[in-house]
Amino acid sequence: MSSLPEENPGSCEQKIVIENKHGEKLVGLLHETGSKDVVILCHGFQSTKENNTMMNLASALEKEGISAFRFDFAGNGESEGTFQYGNYCREADDLHSVIQHFNGNNRVTRAILGHSKGGNVVLLYASKYHDVRCVINVSGRYKTEGGVEERLGKGFMRKVKENGFIDVKSKTGEVLYRVTEESLMDRLNTNMHEACLQIDKDCKILTVHGSDDSIVRVEEALEFAKVIPNHKLHIIKGANHGFSKHQDELISNVLSFIK
Repeated sequence: MSSLPEENPGSCEQKIVIENKHGEKLVGLLHETGSKDVVILCHGFQSTKENNTMMNLASALEKEGISAFRFDFAGNGESEGTFQYGNYCREADDLHSVIQHFNGNNRVTRAILGHSKGGNVVLLYASKYHDVRCVINVSGRYKTEGGVEERLGKGFMRKVKENGFIDVKSKTGEVLYRVTEESLMDRLNTNMHEACLQIDKDCKILTVHGSDDSIVRVEEALEFAKVIPNHKLHIIKGANHGFSKHQDELISNVLSFIK
């Protein structure tokens, strides 16, 4: 980290606040190199712009002379709003607000990258807005119903309909977050297959997934490869969901695809 200023003397981090269409302030950090192009990085579920992968990717892009912007979705990190379990489409709209901000400042969004739930968000964005030509899905989930029972327990649908919500608790009983019926249905009704069919053929997509991902199985990456026309798949052998021991290989694949 300390070597970055020596390698790229023109770089610096700038905090930027952008209002989304709901009037909530989204907080992000721009790794400014002076490039006209910018790559926008999107974090995953219950994460923030300070996630290790987001920070490492931003630094790597910066070293290549490419500006990068990592930000917190509404209800996460420093951004305003209430944390929600679903919010897939709303987060795609947050991303649109960010891209519009940079467009208005005469910048060009070179690529959008999302990790985990963020991977779903960037693909949903591409299916709806059609104005970014390079999209990177890192460990995104093809079947959004997957992982729900593991988090919410058996009979989750009956419980949420009876009570209107389910509180997800830690092992010590602390409430981590509340899942409302609306936010649960938002997740269950997010159809990635249909969304991927709406992505323009001239939009190139990279999916990177770890073979040892225990949160989102690698088989889901193969499903994206089947349905997206302009698609490249790279599976990193031995990598887990967060690429904790494979950051260098992840970054290498991302950089070569963007450049």
